[in-house]
Amino acid sequence: MPYINKFIAIADSQKAYEVLINAGFKMREAQRLIDRGRLLCDGVMVNEKNAVLNGEICLIDYETNPRGLEPIFECEEFAVFDKPSGVLSHPNGRNCEYSLNDEIWHLYGREASVAHRLDFETSGLIVVARNRVSQIKLKKLFESREVEKSYVAMASGEIKNDMIIEAKMDLANNYDDVKMRMQICEDGKDAVTKISPIEYFADIDATFVRAVPLTGRQHQIRLHLFHVEHKILGEPLYGLDREQIIKILDKEMSKIDRINLIGASRLLLHSDEISFELDYKSYHIKSKFDAKTEFYKFAKEKFELT
Repeated sequence: MPYINKFIAIADSQKAYEVLINAGFKMREAQRLIDRGRLLCDGVMVNEKNAVLNGEICLIDYETNPRGLEPIFECEEFAVFDKPSGVLSHPNGRNCEYSLNDEIWHLYGREASVAHRLDFETSGLIVVARNRVSQIKLKKLFESREVEKSYVAMASGEIKNDMIIEAKMDLANNYDDVKMRMQICEDGKDAVTKISPIEYFADIDATFVRAVPLTGRQHQIRLHLFHVEHKILGEPLYGLDREQIIKILDKEMSKIDRINLIGASRLLLHSDEISFELDYKSYHIKSKFDAKTEFYKFAKEKFELT
């Protein structure tokens, strides 16, 4: 999603917020745009709403680039997308060429936004609020853990029985490490995951499992399965050294090298089901992606290389 500088006005001793209000923005929107560094005066970023401006005023805006991804469910309040692996839930900077926002804003306008996040490499269901009122309601549901989520994954090794993984976790405190990584630690936050085996594939020595996070920590399923020595195939963060991680994240590692190193060209984790109640209506949405078949194909690639 490329950024563009959009001309909006010529200011003559006007306050920043006044320029935006005169351009049709509400006060709340004006404040948010200024806080995010989106307002420029003669090419210089404006940081204060009361700053007096003289010159050409531009707004750093997004130019949407939809690729035709359609929701699998929608109603007046929200929509649900089956996000592919390798797509950001939200743009992460000026160099972001495409994210789910390209589809969301194209379909529903700029007030629409994701109600929660999915990791870049994780595929599956993601809920999108179609307006600000729904956004507030949905985010409260996620924050208060009133949303039930279920994932499927292809985990290394054979898992014969259901298991409950209870291991506290927090952000890794090694500042020389990759910034986004989590770690198991005694003084971390409670984290509980239920793992149920669905099918073991002896030829790839991996088990297709259902994973239900009973708490909502970042990378919870990924770290918990790694912790019990059943790392998800294609896992790009856990169990690798910093140099290997950086090569994968920066896309400097070839597909073949990645498959040989971690077992798959993508993280084999998928958000498969989601359930919640909104405005006294109950919703249960199931992904249309055949994760078991597709994950087996991804895992099989390593054996086909040899």
